[in-house]
Amino acid sequence: MTKKVWLSWSSGKDSAWALWQMQQDPSLDVERLFCTINQQHERVAMHGVRVALLQQQAKALGLPITIIDLPDPCTNDDYQRIMGEFVEHAQQHKVDAFAFGDLFLESVRDYRVAQLSGTGIEALFPLWLTPTAELSLRLIDQGVKTVLTCVDSKQIDASFSGALYDKKLLDSLPEECDPCGENGEFHTFVFDGPMFNAPLSIQVGEQVNRDGFVFTDVTLAK
Repeated sequence: MTKKVWLSWSSGKDSAWALWQMQQDPSLDVERLFCTINQQHERVAMHGVRVALLQQQAKALGLPITIIDLPDPCTNDDYQRIMGEFVEHAQQHKVDAFAFGDLFLESVRDYRVAQLSGTGIEALFPLWLTPTAELSLRLIDQGVKTVLTCVDSKQIDASFSGALYDKKLLDSLPEECDPCGENGEFHTFVFDGPMFNAPLSIQVGEQVNRDGFVFTDVTLAK
């Protein structure tokens, strides 16, 4: 019997690769994506991706997506209540597992496992402990097309925001920067790859600096 899986979707490369890995596993049926967004700005938190673009991305992936609105500001109590309601919704749909694209941050993994403890929903981490230097090259070699939508300018130069995630970019990153941005150095938007039914044609636009985080707006090309 296959496991019914819902994937926590960030719009970025790691969740996209997690999707692809699970789609190669006949014991898993990735049925749906889910993504939290900032309700006030109608964008994916930290990635800064517009909800309309997120929905087009899911359509290109051939999967339905559940948008989970979070208030701004969002207290821990708000978050726990909203996500608790979503877990109940998943239980009603007899979901076996939630999957996450985390790589090596144990505190994040432990939190996700704890939040699902006792719900009957398993936490899956298909990319866990994959070496990020290896993963970054594999993504590029397998045709995953990604653009940086947000950079933490306290960790890497603001000029990386809006850049294509390719081998040239990897070679340009500071030595101390994780090549997958797992420490929050940067966040991404995926617009093509083996998990897509069709690529998205995108264009990068305006940049905004919010407290050292440099966001680059991404829209569908006209």
